[in-house]
Amino acid sequence: MDLEAMLAELRQERAQIEQAIAILEQLARGRGKRRGRPPLWVTEVAQAQRRSEKKSDQREKRQK
Repeated sequence: MDLEAMLAELRQERAQIEQAIAILEQLARGRGKRRGRPPLWVTEVAQAQRRSEKKSDQREKRQK
């Protein structure tokens, strides 16, 4: 492989890496509030948290 071909390949890889970095930066910034229904796993986690909060509230009331 000659140097020109190596340089061309490295430049192409650099462009791909820069594009990936730009996409990750956009994801890190977020896009504001999402529209539509949340994924099922998010709903299930929220419901489980609410259930555990209700149980702890009921325990506190019993102790008073």
